[in-house]
Amino acid sequence: MEGYKPEGLQPETKAVQEESKVEEKTDVPAETKGGVGSIRQPSFVPEPPLEHYEFEGVTENSKRVLSSPLARKLAKERGLDLTTVKGTGPNQRIMSRDLERAQSTGVVAFGRRVQPTKKPGSYHEESLTPMRKVIAQRLQDAKTFIPHIYVEQTVNAMLLDQTRDQLRNVDVKVSFNDFVVKACALALVEHPNVNSGFNSANQTIIRFDTIDISIAVSVSGGLITPIVRHANYKNLGEISLEIRQLARRAKDGKLDASEYKGGSFTVSNLGMYGVTAFKAIINPPQAAILAVSGIQNVPVVQNGVVVPGKIMNICLSADHRVVDGVAAAEFVKTVQKYLENPASLLF
Repeated sequence: MEGYKPEGLQPETKAVQEESKVEEKTDVPAETKGGVGSIRQPSFVPEPPLEHYEFEGVTENSKRVLSSPLARKLAKERGLDLTTVKGTGPNQRIMSRDLERAQSTGVVAFGRRVQPTKKPGSYHEESLTPMRKVIAQRLQDAKTFIPHIYVEQTVNAMLLDQTRDQLRNVDVKVSFNDFVVKACALALVEHPNVNSGFNSANQTIIRFDTIDISIAVSVSGGLITPIVRHANYKNLGEISLEIRQLARRAKDGKLDASEYKGGSFTVSNLGMYGVTAFKAIINPPQAAILAVSGIQNVPVVQNGVVVPGKIMNICLSADHRVVDGVAAAEFVKTVQKYLENPASLLF
């Protein structure tokens, strides 16, 4: 009997007690003293009819499941398959205790099994939109014909995070990407060889005279790179405002061609998606692109002591025909220097 409770055990829950009462009332009562004439008529409470608990994917010919109302209720609430549970009640009826035991040991299967409607290996094809055709061709050419070199660096982002919070506390809204663009603009001034491109048709190196940073922006159906022109001449606030305006116009499909064609260097930031590291493909004819990942909370060592810290990974992809490994490393170190001293980027 599920209602049996040895002395010393804690009181059962209301749900289990109710289940026990149903079982106790359905048992045949014992004879009382005094013979046949003293037999007391039982106060009989009929048990609810047995239910067949069906799950999606179980056919009508499936075996009927003998279970208590409480067990069926719990199975329905938890989406469990009663056909996989062994009952210990009368006539092997599944009780709530059986369900709890089976679930805790991982024996019970989850119910609501939906049969697949697609044949294995089936697929369909989609035609490329005009935008995706351009993206596909440019990326294929870039990855095929440009010898990429990758230089990675980890940035201590503790001060960067604190500085942004301080600015936001006085209603100055700037993003981490705004700091990165400003840092790249200043670094390109110090390393003009990275602010370059390659003319594959003429086999010549392009030395850009101005620092115009392309910002990778995701739009419906693809990607577009609006440009912050003369980025090295703009302060952090101006860069932040311009990026927000360009991104909004890009998503609305209102960019003029002059706002996204050209550029001397590209920044691609996936930090807002929780990405910890990635490598970007160069945007030709440019010779370099910086991939920026999200800020992570990690333990760091300071003066021999482990303390909470924040880091951000960056990776420069450069055209090895234009930028040597040492030049790429020096550029990345300069970007790191600026990002770890964000006060130098405010003006």
